Amino acid sequence: MALGRGSASRGQLTKGIILLLCLILSQHGTIQAATHVVGGRHGWTFNVADWPTGKTFYAGDMLVFKYNPLFHNVVAVDSDGYNNCTISSDAKELKSGKDRVTLSNGTSYFICSRFDHCTLGMKIAVTAV
Repeated sequence: MALGRGSASRGQLTKGIILLLCLILSQHGTIQAATHVVGGRHGWTFNVADWPTGKTFYAGDMLVFKYNPLFHNVVAVDSDGYNNCTISSDAKELKSGKDRVTLSNGTSYFICSRFDHCTLGMKIAVTAV
C-alpha cells in the first residue's frame, strides 16, 4: 500500500508536536518550584513564627533553614508538637545549619528543639497549596 504525498512529513510533524508538549509538561513543575530561605536575611532564628505570613507556598517548593548548628536545629513536627513545642521520639532532627526541606501539600510544622527556643518563637507553620 502506497502512502499519499506528504504522509511522512505529517507524521514527523505530529511526533514533533507530541515531543514538544511532553517537554513543556515535564518542565511545568520545575518552573513553579521556588526556594525560600526561612526567616529571610536573618535566617532560622528567634521570632521567626510570623515569617510565612503573606507568602504563598506550593507543593514542591524548597525551604532552606540557615542557622548556627552549635545553637539551633530543625525538627519537623505535627500540629500538637508545634503548639506545645514537643517532639516525638521518632522525630528527625536536622542539624547541618543549611538544611533543605521540600514542601508537600498541606501544612508542615517545624520547630527548634534546643533549650526553650521553640517557646521563644523559633517555629514555623507553612501551608503549601
